[in-house]
Amino acid sequence: MKLSGKIAVVTGASKGIGAGIASAFGAAGATVIVNYASGKDDADKVVAQIHAQGGKAKSIQADMSKSADVIRLFDAVRSEFGTLDILVNNAGVAVFEMIDDLTEEAFHKQFNLNVLGYLLATREALKQFSASGSIINVSSILSTDPYLASSVYAATKGAVDTLTLAIARELGPRGIRVNSILPGHTNTPGTNGNFAGELGEKLIAGTPLGRFGEPEDIAPVVVFLASDDSHWVTGESLRVSGGVRGVGY
Repeated sequence: MKLSGKIAVVTGASKGIGAGIASAFGAAGATVIVNYASGKDDADKVVAQIHAQGGKAKSIQADMSKSADVIRLFDAVRSEFGTLDILVNNAGVAVFEMIDDLTEEAFHKQFNLNVLGYLLATREALKQFSASGSIINVSSILSTDPYLASSVYAATKGAVDTLTLAIARELGPRGIRVNSILPGHTNTPGTNGNFAGELGEKLIAGTPLGRFGEPEDIAPVVVFLASDDSHWVTGESLRVSGGVRGVGY
């Protein structure tokens, strides 16, 4: 129960890696706010799973790319729980397209959620952290090893790694740690179908541990970064990718 008594917000937690993190937090003793933008049924299933394990959780809707929604989310957390200990910035979107097909709409859609959303959530969380806190930003191995047709998405994740270090330096004197994780090829509802056929075989062949990741592979690392076990770790970007270097194909 590494997170016993802690209050945690996990954004984009209705499915995939976010859901896995929320479930692991609940099992570790945290009270978990399961954020979702549109998947209420999925978020409620995550909450029910945490309750079934004996944990505490609540789902709250908010579009993390919109300042008013972000403020409303954290106001609700403050009203019910009074404080906050952990923030996981996970909500994100990916649009894969060649640079010839770049649109301003796709650019702003990705940067508004993947980067601005992380900054807005961090700003509001800081109003509730007490003497210490832990922020974990979910990045991607694409921040350093972009796929074909991933220029904008990869740029957002590069920004996440940079803002992680910058904010860690800013908040260290306040006892708040900030780290990012870089998942590799992970089976989630958002990626299912993307790794099929020959491409999937090449990706697995380029992964030293010989398979795709699962949310359950990612979540324990986030529990570690959220817990006192990592009290001397901040400003780090940690690959959680099965050993992939390069894009794996």
